[in-house]
Amino acid sequence: MIKVILRKGREESLKRFHPWVFSGAVAEIQGSPAEGDIVGVYSSDGSFLAAGHYQIGSIAVRILSFDENVNNPDFWKIMIERAFLVRVAAGLASPLSDGEVGGDTDCYRLVHGEGDNLPGLIVDYYNGVCVMQAHSAGMFRSRKQICDALVSLYGDGLKAVYDKSSGTVPFKAGLNPVDGYLYKKEGFDDAGFTVREHGHSFVVDWTEGQKTGFFLDQRENRALVEKFAKDRNVLNMFCYTGGFSIYALAGGAAHVDSVDSSKKAMSLVDRNVALNGFSPDSHTSLCCDAIDYLKSVPEGKYDLMIVDPPAFAKHRGALNNALRAYQRLNAAAISKVAPGGIVFTFSCSQVVDKEAFALAVFSAAAQCLRSVRILDRLNQPADHAVNIYHPEGEYLKGLLLYVE
Repeated sequence: MIKVILRKGREESLKRFHPWVFSGAVAEIQGSPAEGDIVGVYSSDGSFLAAGHYQIGSIAVRILSFDENVNNPDFWKIMIERAFLVRVAAGLASPLSDGEVGGDTDCYRLVHGEGDNLPGLIVDYYNGVCVMQAHSAGMFRSRKQICDALVSLYGDGLKAVYDKSSGTVPFKAGLNPVDGYLYKKEGFDDAGFTVREHGHSFVVDWTEGQKTGFFLDQRENRALVEKFAKDRNVLNMFCYTGGFSIYALAGGAAHVDSVDSSKKAMSLVDRNVALNGFSPDSHTSLCCDAIDYLKSVPEGKYDLMIVDPPAFAKHRGALNNALRAYQRLNAAAISKVAPGGIVFTFSCSQVVDKEAFALAVFSAAAQCLRSVRILDRLNQPADHAVNIYHPEGEYLKGLLLYVE
């Protein structure tokens, strides 16, 4: 195994099981690793610390193991099974070998990167279909072994494994990622494929949709919207395929308006409304810029708003601009919601922590000169697990607000 030797005193983070080695901590590399090779990481005195995928950039090694079992031929099978047992413990998956899920939900995140000690890998499970995204060269190069581990885990219950890494693998010469099926059961057809979440049905399009096809991280927050929606006029901003809208309708909303700038997303919203048996009169799809639409809304038209924008900051250099954007967006929502109204507001920007986001919303409320109470603080669900040694994995944060 190629050796990455750390500078003296730079091994402490690994001793605390943090899964990254930054390039500034590296003293020397004994050998010539290619992007994505598995390398050993050693302290300056020659002691083995960990093994992981080598990469070129600010993060030099993404740690896969703190012992030397990474060379075990069953490594990927063991790690995928461990991730699956977390979902069993969370009540999302059944321990049965065929992978059948119980209850009224048949979709969940199976692997959540560092949260499952597999940095750079995302795998979402959709009613027998696994959609994977590699966010590193190492995970992309390991996709065949990962697919084999998924087939071993789910057995005959697995319908397909789809690799959607072309938009997530960092550009590296020679990788040339192309999306497609790594495994497909004979006769499987992905057209009009649907999943259930808390008893509600959704069309999932992993080939053309955003991310892996559906935003699983808002599952429990959508269920909370259902509890608050009765008899309210609801605005779902940045709605994507209408997850929050379906839950609001199920909760007895008087009317729901869904807003997104994507025509493809809005067509899926309409399909999901029909799929769940709701009257077209109870819902309106608006394909336009959500922020521009909110500016044009009369004050008091809506008494429940969902503000769930895409990430405003994907790196620390964009943090200040992102916080200003969150403040402006939330000020617009708080100023427009009806008295006694509810606002669900979120940030999925990893570099924006809970305190910074709450401060941006506080500043927005103060700007509007309205009395605002925090009814709840919202997070990502259990299947988007956070490694206690990698708090950076806690990316989704939200506030449930009551506005007088």
